[in-house]
Parts: sequence; structure tokens; C-alpha cells
Amino acid sequence: MLIIYNTLTGKKEPFQPLVPKTVRMYVCGVTVYDYCHLGHARSALVFDMIRRYLEYVGYTVEFVKNFTDVDDKIIKRANEQGVSCETITTKYIEAYYEDMDKLGVRPASKEPKATESIADIIALIDKLVKKGMAYQLDGDVYFQVERYPDYGRLSKRKLEDLQAGARVEVDERKRHPMDFALWKSSKPGEPSWDSPWGAGRPGWHIECSAMSIKHLGETFDIHGGGLDLVFPHHENEIAQSCGATGKEFARFWIHNGFVQVNKEKMSKSLGNFFTIREIFEKSEWSEAVTGEILRYFLLSTHYHGPLDFSDQSLKEAKSALNGFYDLFNRLAEPGQETASGEQQLQTRIDDMKRAFESAMDNDLNTPVALAAFQTLRSDVNKLLGSGLSTKGRQAARQAFRSLGEVLGLFQLDRWEYGMDPQSGSYQMSGEEIEAKLSERIEAKKQKDFKRADAIRAGLASQGIIIEDKPDGTSRWKR
Repeated sequence: MLIIYNTLTGKKEPFQPLVPKTVRMYVCGVTVYDYCHLGHARSALVFDMIRRYLEYVGYTVEFVKNFTDVDDKIIKRANEQGVSCETITTKYIEAYYEDMDKLGVRPASKEPKATESIADIIALIDKLVKKGMAYQLDGDVYFQVERYPDYGRLSKRKLEDLQAGARVEVDERKRHPMDFALWKSSKPGEPSWDSPWGAGRPGWHIECSAMSIKHLGETFDIHGGGLDLVFPHHENEIAQSCGATGKEFARFWIHNGFVQVNKEKMSKSLGNFFTIREIFEKSEWSEAVTGEILRYFLLSTHYHGPLDFSDQSLKEAKSALNGFYDLFNRLAEPGQETASGEQQLQTRIDDMKRAFESAMDNDLNTPVALAAFQTLRSDVNKLLGSGLSTKGRQAARQAFRSLGEVLGLFQLDRWEYGMDPQSGSYQMSGEEIEAKLSERIEAKKQKDFKRADAIRAGLASQGIIIEDKPDGTSRWKR
């Protein structure tokens, strides 16, 4: 049975959805005013992995992830550039999809925008006002935290001890310092919509409540996001949602940990802030980092803990994946007629599958799951020495491919792995490399070793490594 750490209760709990065989999951998406950074990549990848594993164990997953496309930062960026907010949000939504495609993150089942959900947002605010949970103040509407006695239960904080935090506006007019905006009155140069309280726009927190309730119902299974969203964003979501419906909002709250750079929290002020694009484009990394390498790196640490990003960690991820793809290249070669290692192979595959599922069932422990893949890699390399038929080699490759798909790994062929992340291609194609290998073998047959060495050197200059085999043939890798 799948066990998941629930931030709401502070402990691991057996996961069972409200509706058998169906999981309804909402994850807070990005505010689209800039390119996605490494923290966004981690969150997107974590919940892509969770979705994939839920599907692997037999659930249908209704996955909703939003875009916040009306926000103070968006308005500021638009004003700085002298363009509309829609121009800004369109640009960065397109960039988001490009980044996620490189990482192998699948689109959610539904990806609503806040600006497309204004009617639902207004209806939810109106419900809170009529229930006495919110109050109007000069065209603004605030949620009254003192009317929700359980405020603070997600973040484990007491209302009397709380101070105004991230995205909580300090306003002396409010009844309590922690009351938060549901609706903001219109200001010159800002986008606005008509409402019962005058022209304005929604506050940040109410957007997610309205969109998740619209698409998943008043109570659903999983709500997720980064650890930085626990307070105030998710705390406020719970208060306003439960206050409006009188029902539990989300049953499981899952949060991924922070990203650190060389043991320091990633931040723009420290100058260690990297977008996903910068990681692919920086000259010292560009030859090493591809989508699958970055994905392997992000999964090598348990989702709930901090993730330390460094040059060395990327090199380690690349080295690990090189080991797997070297094996896959060997498995692609013709097998022997004898199959003395085949029975042992199936035993090793079965052992690996049990270890993989055990790790994933224990709060989605991807580092332990990756260790199970490493064990199988070692076992298969040894069995190749004993002899595996073509059928056995295919079975081994399929084991890596089928279970690896849950993590979004091991799906590529040798000429795709390591592909340049910018151009999506190589200076030399696989066919061109094979032609050069044939030319080199012919040169060696003619005892033209100078020509053979020149071909090897030329391929090496393109990042191609040649491995000569005892039978006179060769194989290559990037």
C-alpha cells in the first residue's frame, strides 16, 4: 500500500482516494512573469513523478495545475516593458511548456488560468461575504481569519503568534493583521473585472481555491506545491475553502523541499539563482546537461528534503546515466544462441521490481528506487558475461524501459541520449558515426593504422568514444 507524508497531519499515512481507482490532485502552478527556475523544475517534476506512479499502480489521475496570470509581479513587469499583461503571460506560458517538454514533464489533465476563472472566483468570495467570513473595505474584500478557528493547522502556527508573511499586505484598516485580500479594488493601469464590490481583480490565494473546487469538487484527494507555499498560501486556501463549503478541502497535502546551491538556499540576492534555460545554456554545463540528466539529478534526492545543486551533482547524474546507456548499447548488440544467464535474469528483474515498488510505496522514495535500478544494472552486466540470448537482452532492456517510465527515465535510444538541449541534434548523426566506424575497420584490415587512428581522433573531437571489442568490431558512445 502506498504511504505518503501528509503535511496536514505531520506523519506518513496510507493513501486511499475518496473515489475508488480515481485520484483527484491539484498542484499550484507558476506565476507567469518570468522564466521558470530550478525550484519550479523540481516541483513540476515531483508531481509529474507522483502522477506517473499513481497511474502505474492502477489509478486514473485527474490532475489540475493552474497558471496565475494576474498578479502584482505580472503588472509590474508589463509596465516596465510598456506592454499588456497578456503579452507577458503569453510569452512565459509558452516558455514554461518549452522547459517542461525538455524535462519530460507531461501537461496536467487541466491547466486553468486565473483570468479564465473570474466568475468562479467572484462566486466563491460572495459566498464567504454572505456567510460572514469576509468583509468589504472600500472596494477591497478581506477574509476574516478570526472567523475560522482552525487557522494555522497546516503550518502548525497559532494565530496570536503569526506575523504578516509573504504576499500578506499590511493594512491598518484590517480587523486583524493576518486578514488577507480576496478581492483588490481597481487601480489605474491595472487589469480589472466588474464585481459586486466594484471593479477590481482577485487576490492570489482565492484563485487556487476557486479553480480546484471548480475542477475537482469541494473535497479532493491531494493538494501539492513547494514547501514555501505552506504558509501563507496553502494555509489561506484551507481557511477560505473550508469556510465557504463547511467541508474538508484536501485530504493529503504534499510539499517538495527547497533547492539549495552549494549548501545555500537558492535566491536572486545571493547570485546563485538559475533558470532552467540557464542550466541548459551555461557554457560549463551545456555539453553535460540534457533533460534526462537534469531529471535524474532532481529525482536523486527524496522529494520532501532539501536538494543541493552543484556542478559536481550534475556530473554525478551524468555519470550514472552514462552507465545505464552503456549497458543499453551492449543489450542492443546481437545475442548468443545459448542463454545460460536467462533464468537468473528473470529472478533479478523480479527482485528489482519488488524493491522499486517497495521504495515508491514508502512515501515515493525515488533515491532508493534509483538504487534498485543500479543493482539491476550491475546484475545484468555480470549476466552478459555468462551469455544472454537476443530475447534475454530484449527482456532486460524492456525491464528498464517499463519501470523507468514511472520516473521518466531510460526511454531513449543511444543516439537520443545526450542530445544537445538547444539544437535537439548532434553535429554527427548516428548513421554518420556508424559509417566512420566501418571506414575505420576497413582501414585496420588494410593495416592503415594511421588512417584508423585519425578516424578515432576525429570522432573523439566530436565527443564520440570508440570501444574496440575482442572480435574486431567496435561500439561507440557519446
